[in-house]
Amino acid sequence: MSYSLGIDAGGTYTDAVLLDDENETIIESSKSLTSYPDPLEGIRGAIEGLDPQRLREVKVVSVSTTLSTNSILEGTGSPVALILIGNFDIKEELPTNHYLQVKGGHDHNGIETNPLDTESIKEFVLEVKDKVSAFAISSYFSVRNHDHELCVKDIVTELTGLPAVCSYELSQDLGAFERAVTAFLNAQLIPVTERFMTTVEAEIKSRGIDAKVFMLKCDGSVIGIQSALKKPIESIFSGPAGSLVGASFLAKSDSCAVIDVGGTSTDISVIYSGVPEMSDAGAVVGGWKTRVKAIKMETSAMGGDSHVWVRGKDINIGPRRVIPLCRAAVLYPGFLEHLKANPIPSKMRLGINYQPTKFYLRTDYDAIEASPEEREVLEAVKKEPTSTTEIFNRIKKFPASKIFDSLIQKRLLQPIGFTLTDALHVLGEYTERNIEAANVGADMLGSIVDMDRHEFAKYIKREFSKNMACDLVSFFLDGVEKSEIRKIFDIRSPAKFKIEVPIVLIGGPVSAFVNEMQEILDAEIILPEYSNVGNAAGALAAKGIRRFEVLIRPASMAAPDWEFLVFSEHGRSNFYEYQEALDYAVSLGETTVLNYMKDAGLDSNHIKIDVKKEEVIPQGWKTPMETKLVILGVGNRNTEQDCC
Repeated sequence: MSYSLGIDAGGTYTDAVLLDDENETIIESSKSLTSYPDPLEGIRGAIEGLDPQRLREVKVVSVSTTLSTNSILEGTGSPVALILIGNFDIKEELPTNHYLQVKGGHDHNGIETNPLDTESIKEFVLEVKDKVSAFAISSYFSVRNHDHELCVKDIVTELTGLPAVCSYELSQDLGAFERAVTAFLNAQLIPVTERFMTTVEAEIKSRGIDAKVFMLKCDGSVIGIQSALKKPIESIFSGPAGSLVGASFLAKSDSCAVIDVGGTSTDISVIYSGVPEMSDAGAVVGGWKTRVKAIKMETSAMGGDSHVWVRGKDINIGPRRVIPLCRAAVLYPGFLEHLKANPIPSKMRLGINYQPTKFYLRTDYDAIEASPEEREVLEAVKKEPTSTTEIFNRIKKFPASKIFDSLIQKRLLQPIGFTLTDALHVLGEYTERNIEAANVGADMLGSIVDMDRHEFAKYIKREFSKNMACDLVSFFLDGVEKSEIRKIFDIRSPAKFKIEVPIVLIGGPVSAFVNEMQEILDAEIILPEYSNVGNAAGALAAKGIRRFEVLIRPASMAAPDWEFLVFSEHGRSNFYEYQEALDYAVSLGETTVLNYMKDAGLDSNHIKIDVKKEEVIPQGWKTPMETKLVILGVGNRNTEQDCC
């Protein structure tokens, strides 16, 4: 008998499931609160809830996580420097203040347009090396020639020893700025992903589990652990990808839409005939457009742990994630009494960071680049819940709201506040934590907007349901303003939106929303068994996929039959015969796919490789003006081989 173990570390809960490999059915599941900032305790708690006898027979471990996505959404990634090489026309805001643009780069044929300004690069690297944790590098047309990116990487490594990420390593698509953003986000996520995967591996080995370890990617496929550590950007949206594949598996529906309610975000995606719908463009996360290929998804920074706060008579949900009051009361003895005694701020001061239900915790992160004002606040905050009143008493002033924003973004403070999870506790629909703390919070906030606790909680739940429905309809009505769709759900009318595919609900609190969604939408709503661990199930249902793209073009349009250039992630090659270039490209792609699958620990006997070719042949030409090849490999995990 052999089993597979699926683990999903979300913003709130870490889930684990055991799959019987023989009949491919889930036989056991477990949940534990995600530990912050170190995920070890949460992972350990989830695994400990499973049968230890069965765990010893586990041959495959597959992991998904929303930690990378949440880090970007919340702006809490590590500080990164960005180096842009070539003629970038920067019209958009850059994701960092630490950046340099220098001469260099190549043209569309990979020919150098300007020599690389290495001296300016060295000066910049030495100037910022103590302010950042990694470097991101993007050169103009690096998908045609990445020599300049590699040169800068060597400089960074030699002068700092810090990680350096090249954009060509992550994407072969044109769009230098989007590749730069992709490299930047990847560099941000290296420490987060490395810490997470190291924790997973260590915990598995400590239990004597001899298994292959995989990580879910954002396209719904899995990769080996070492590949995941090299390209953590590919794990963004791996949670939603897991929920999509897992929902289809659990609901036994090859075609369905999925609403995944997590702690930090709510995600919408769809699968048709067992194939996830992919985005034509790169994944967009936190407002940044990337070149990462991912499932098509509608995501909003609104989840079970989204902060509910009031100002005047307005009630706001999100976008920031906080520790729910009901959970804080369990984690910190004495917090409930502390909450009860906390005064309501004045109307002038009331805001997202000043609420009667808002508290702060000091984390273990180092205070990199903290200003004197920020350090003053940090010294006033303890590792126990600290109110703004206590901070005032210790530093004799109320800090500006932007100080709290900055400290939260740098992960130096962790906030506590009222959430949707608390509202469901008030209504008695989700009662795993301290109900009294949720009631106290609802009383406080409700009093500000002239509602009793139940009215306040019902309002939050109803608004959350409308927002979920709006996200779903917006997903299908591409191009229609979401704000206009949202207005429709506030109108009392017998008319409903009809959704012709089943809607599968995934996530911890979704059972509380089945009736609400049926009232709002004309659709089949499915709540499958094990819906609360759908992402972990998806990590096990996914397959290994490797996509390799090649472009073949004549070196000169004036002599299109004389010489041919082959562009791929391995660089540029040239051939004098078209067929020779084509044979090389196909062979290179197949070899790359097979090596990738081998490194990932996938069985070479269970790998299928398809080659798709698109040619552009103008009238009168003997050979194509352009040939695009996509070599796609799909592999199954083999539980019978020894662990690599």
